[in-house]
Amino acid sequence: MTFGTVSAAYIAAAALFILSLGGLSGQESAKRAVWYGIVGMALAVIATVCGPGVGRLLIIGPIITGGGLLGYYVANRVQMTEMPQLVAALHSVVGLAAVFIGFNAHIEVAHVAMHDAAGGSPLLGFAGILAHKTPVELAIMKVEVFLGVFIGAITFTGSIIAFCKLAGKLDGKARKLPGGHILNAGAFTMSVILLLMYVSGAGAWTLLLMTVLALFIGYHLIMGIGGADMPVVVSMLNSYSGWAAAAIGFTLGNDLLIVTGALVGSSGAILSYIMCKAMNRSFVSVILGGFGGTTGPAMEISGEQIATDADGVASALNDADSVIIVPGYGMAVAQAQQSVSELTRKLRAAGKDVRFAIHPVAGRLPGHMNVLLAEAKVPYDIVLEMDEINDDFSKTDVVIVIGSNDIVNPAAQEDPNSPIAGMPVLEVWKAKQVFVSKRGQGTGYSGIENPLFFKDNTRMFYGDAKVSISGLLPMLR
Repeated sequence: MTFGTVSAAYIAAAALFILSLGGLSGQESAKRAVWYGIVGMALAVIATVCGPGVGRLLIIGPIITGGGLLGYYVANRVQMTEMPQLVAALHSVVGLAAVFIGFNAHIEVAHVAMHDAAGGSPLLGFAGILAHKTPVELAIMKVEVFLGVFIGAITFTGSIIAFCKLAGKLDGKARKLPGGHILNAGAFTMSVILLLMYVSGAGAWTLLLMTVLALFIGYHLIMGIGGADMPVVVSMLNSYSGWAAAAIGFTLGNDLLIVTGALVGSSGAILSYIMCKAMNRSFVSVILGGFGGTTGPAMEISGEQIATDADGVASALNDADSVIIVPGYGMAVAQAQQSVSELTRKLRAAGKDVRFAIHPVAGRLPGHMNVLLAEAKVPYDIVLEMDEINDDFSKTDVVIVIGSNDIVNPAAQEDPNSPIAGMPVLEVWKAKQVFVSKRGQGTGYSGIENPLFFKDNTRMFYGDAKVSISGLLPMLR
């Protein structure tokens, strides 16, 4: 391909990526938007591999094929409940790639300098680009390399910790080393000093030492965030991976990588900000990794959890005129979305007003519940966001909570010492009757006790959500 053809392909790919992001904002257009992204990425890969100055196709071809097959294998094995940790794992790969490319660029600069000193033949590809850079341009490129490696290293270790927390390999409690933010600030300050030294020609050791510091920052930042806030962390790491890619795009002189990285980085940052507002968190505190912990002793909860059976839930549903269903991560674990969809169909056929209430951080990934309900063919128009439906709970006969804990926890409003104090929640306890479908009496992923389960109008519907909801279907009139 000529430079003109590659540029045209890059422009088309960038347009497809923008269309993909725009389409993903709505459930009706999401499937089409995914295909925009797939076509755009295929076009970008082909244009890059077949572009001028790219060699060693015998090596690149098998690597791309192997990576594609590995991605296909992983995508087929991963369940919807495992998507959050898969996303975190993929972010770590992006970060590590940025680190490797940055170091490779540093090594290539040294090789070009040696080649120029020896007076060899003209260089091609990336080496050729470097050979024509002025000292000022090389200094700017060093800043780009440094930033790409720095952000990439933070993304790498941060994503690994996020993966371990989401996969249950680490507990969800916020943990920081003694010194907390001072350690992070010290590591960041030292990295800035190393940047100045690296640009001044201090050598590769500054890049190596900064990488170690950045790996520590990524580890310590995410370890300091509690499990209740992990959806925000996933979005934040998505943003970090985008900025790392953009920085490396400047290093490589790849316009599409710059545009794509900026799209990912900005969209991830915007989503993180939206979710911080939904959780009443400070956006700055997310970046600094200092939230999700308790501030004092939790409020004592009085009463007991009262269990009910399928007959009791079915009787309440048969008598109800309005029903709101609140899905959570437990629904995904039980793979109960099809049963919930059938329950919805039967209730609506009986003339009842049935709607779904979705909290912005329900599940462990933004949009997790929307995807599951769309998969189960639940009509889009009855799936409502928290702000659209929260005022309606007081006028609702029955609320069914399926595997949710933090997003329906009244402690967010009643207990100033709760880790989720101030977080906007779905006010389900205001309904006439609340039924909570849970496997047992555990506190859930974040480990926060929920006073909702002890309220007078709440009944616990214990058991596997898929089995429990399916058991209700024959009892409905």
